[in-house]
Amino acid sequence: MPRQESPRYGLRRFVAAVSATLILLIGVGVPVSIVAPVPQARAEVAQDVRHVTASAAIRMPPFGSSAVGVVGMPGVLAEHGPQAPRQMASITKVITMLVVLEKRPLAAGEDGPTITLGQRDVGYLEQVVAANGSWQPVQPGWKLSERAAIETTLIPSANNYAESLAVWAYGSVPAFLTAAHAFLKANDLDDTTIVDTNGLSSQDRSTPTDLVDLGRLALANPVLAATVRMATAVEPNVGSIQNTNALLGTDGIDGLKTGTYDTGANLLFSATRRVGDRTLRIVGVVLGARDHPTLDARVPAIVDSVVAGFHDLELAKPGQVFATYETRWGGVGKAVASREVDRVVWSRARVVRTASVHDIAGGRKGQRVGEVVYTVDDQRVVVPLVLDRDVLAAPVWWRLTHPLR
Repeated sequence: MPRQESPRYGLRRFVAAVSATLILLIGVGVPVSIVAPVPQARAEVAQDVRHVTASAAIRMPPFGSSAVGVVGMPGVLAEHGPQAPRQMASITKVITMLVVLEKRPLAAGEDGPTITLGQRDVGYLEQVVAANGSWQPVQPGWKLSERAAIETTLIPSANNYAESLAVWAYGSVPAFLTAAHAFLKANDLDDTTIVDTNGLSSQDRSTPTDLVDLGRLALANPVLAATVRMATAVEPNVGSIQNTNALLGTDGIDGLKTGTYDTGANLLFSATRRVGDRTLRIVGVVLGARDHPTLDARVPAIVDSVVAGFHDLELAKPGQVFATYETRWGGVGKAVASREVDRVVWSRARVVRTASVHDIAGGRKGQRVGEVVYTVDDQRVVVPLVLDRDVLAAPVWWRLTHPLR
């Protein structure tokens, strides 16, 4: 007859089975729960942004021919009126001085060699007076530096000093003109013609767009850039001289050269203005105005409207939030811009912003978790996104209470 188990023995077997199960769960299940993968925190990311900045409306004069540009930007921003070559008048002297400085270069702040004026220079003065051009006095035996001669040429627009400098540098007017024509070709000023040293001839002609490029060349030369912004100067022989550009020092205008002829007035001008943290060097020209007061009254509006057409865009600033993380165990963190980024753009610029981050299971403050990409027209700017605080990894208690995740 089979032996019958006692109730106490059955209980012991049950307890043993339960204990074995608990040991298995604790010995195997707990480690597995602790090391098993945890769900990563997904982020709520800022939506893409697309917009276009406002169009510029440059206020060009209703008369003559004009154009305006900015140093560092190719071509012109706006133009008005016929763009065929027109008489330059004394703007021709800017070409003359650049060509002279190619032959006889000066360093910034250097006076250069001494020039001794003679009877030939008196003859240039007599020719200019006969042609009713602007002049400064000359006497045989006067000595002056190259820099002083350049200042006397450009500031009061002395036609005779332009001739004296060109012949001093090249030996003759024909030799100077050969060099001047080579200079124009080398700098792609293909619509500019020069037949003398000073602009007295009506055949000294150029287009507004060529003259904007000429202005850029002048501003890139330290000697000329310093000279054209001088309202007055005192030269050793002629004494005090006054700049013919009445706009100097107003509305940021700091150059460049007037041109006056029997039937009109010209101005090649430059202005320095700030847009955000950027300095703009504006270069413009107006040809064929009735007179200089009429022309001068229009130039500040050109400059102001160019400045208004630029936009200082703050793309990102440090700490700006682009995504928010939330973990299932209660951790919270934000993906923020790591640095400041801004750009100055012109007129209708297309701006696109796209942010992206990757999932995390935890992380340390400052850890890179993604990026925000700005496309401004054709320029791409990438800003790293980092955690703004520590995001704790899943704690043990959560892992144990969520074994199946």
